Amino acid sequence: MAHAARDTSVVVVGGGFAGVGCAKALAKAHVPVTLIDQHNYHTFQPMLYQVATAQLASSDVARSLRGIFRKDQTVAVKMAEVTDVDPATRTVRCADGSSFSGDYLVLAMGSRANYFDTPGAAEHTIALYALDDAQRLRTRILEVFEDADRNPQLLDKGALNFVIIGAGATGVETAGALADLINEVMVGRYHDLDVGRAEIHLIDPGQVVLGPFSDKAHEYASKVLRAGGVKLRLGLTAKAIEPDRVVLSDGSEILTRTVVWAGGLQAASLAGHAGLPQGRGGRLDVSTDLTVDGHPGVYAVGDVANIAGPDGRPFPQLGSVALQAGQWAAKNIVADLDGHGPEPFKYHDKGIMAMIGRNAAVAEMGEHRHELHGGIAFAAWLGVHAYLLTGVRQRIDAFVSWGWDYFSKSRSSGILDRPDSAQIDWGEDEDDEDDEGTGAG
Repeated sequence: MAHAARDTSVVVVGGGFAGVGCAKALAKAHVPVTLIDQHNYHTFQPMLYQVATAQLASSDVARSLRGIFRKDQTVAVKMAEVTDVDPATRTVRCADGSSFSGDYLVLAMGSRANYFDTPGAAEHTIALYALDDAQRLRTRILEVFEDADRNPQLLDKGALNFVIIGAGATGVETAGALADLINEVMVGRYHDLDVGRAEIHLIDPGQVVLGPFSDKAHEYASKVLRAGGVKLRLGLTAKAIEPDRVVLSDGSEILTRTVVWAGGLQAASLAGHAGLPQGRGGRLDVSTDLTVDGHPGVYAVGDVANIAGPDGRPFPQLGSVALQAGQWAAKNIVADLDGHGPEPFKYHDKGIMAMIGRNAAVAEMGEHRHELHGGIAFAAWLGVHAYLLTGVRQRIDAFVSWGWDYFSKSRSSGILDRPDSAQIDWGEDEDDEDDEGTGAG
C-alpha cells in the first residue's frame, strides 16, 4: 500500500554517506527530498585506495545515486554544483543558475584535503578523497612503471619512489596496498625493470602510525609495513612539494613524481559560502541536535560539520559518523514534523579498523575496543566493508576482485586506461631517450 508524501520538503546537499543516509531515512518516512550533488554517483571513500592500487575497479566503489533511490519515489536526485547557500530562506543556488528551496536544509557536502599551507602540495600531490583522485593515482603509478621500463635512466630521477604524507588510516592503507602491488604484482609483470629499486616512504609528524589505535596496533602496523619495504619517516613533515621531489623538515629530499596526500581534511569549500559559523578545519559548528545555531531547520552533518562528542571534542571524520549523523538529522526532522522535540545526537561506536596489506589488518571493535590483528582482522575488514557497500552487485564484484587478488597475486584492473590524466614531463631524460631512437614514438 502506497503512503502519501508529507506536505513538506527537504533539500539535501551532498551525496556522500551523510547525505545518502539522511535521504534514505527521510524516504522511509515519506518526506519529499531533493538530493543535490555535482556527481551522479555515491562514492565509497574508504576503499578509494584499492581503486588507486588496481585492486578494485571504479564501478566497485561508485554507485549511481538514481540507482540507490530508484524505489524511493519521494527522492528527486539533481546533478548540479551548489555554489551558494542562503540559510535564512533555506535556499541553495547552483552554477547553472538553478536554485532549490525547502522547509529544511541539510548540508552534507563532505570534505577536501587540508594542505596546511604546505608549498606545492595542492599542485604536486594527489589526495584520495574523490573517485577522480583514485583514478589519477592509479594512472600515475602505472605511468611511472611504464616510463621507467622504457627508459631505466629515470630510476635515478626517482621514477619508482612513492611518497605518502600522513600515517593515518588512509596513508597506512595506501602504503600497504602499494607495497603489495609492487612486491607481488609488478615484479612479475616488468621483466626488464629493476623493480627492487622501488621505494615507498610514509611521512608523518607523529612518532607512530595509525595514531588513534592502540600501542599494540602501532607496533603491529609498523612491523607489517617495514616487512613490505615501506620506509617509515616519522617525526617529520613535508616542508615543500616540488614537481620532482619532496623536501622534508630535516632538510632531506626524496626524488619522486608520485606523492599521495593523506595529511588531513577540511570542510568542502562550499562551507565558506554558506554564511554560517565555521570552526576547526573550516567545518560548520552545530548544536547537539545537529542544527546550526540561529538557523532553525538548517542541519550540517558529516565531514562538513563539527559535531561535539560526549567529551566535548568533535567526532572524527569517519564514514560511520557521517552515516549515523545523516540518519539522526532525518530522525529529528521527522520528529519536528510530528510535533516532537529533537534529540541530541548519539553516536553508536562500532570501532575502527585499517587494512595494512595481504592477510594483515588491525581492528578495534566496539566501544570497549576489542582488538584483532592479522588474518582475523583482515577477514573482519573484508566482511564489514563488503556489507557497507550500497549494492549487491558491488559486493559480489568486490569479493571476486579480492579473491582474484588474494589467490592469484594479480590485479584485474591494472590497465592504463586514462593515459592523459597523469602524464609526466621528464624533461631532458625523455629528450635524450628520443634522440637515441629508443622512445615509443
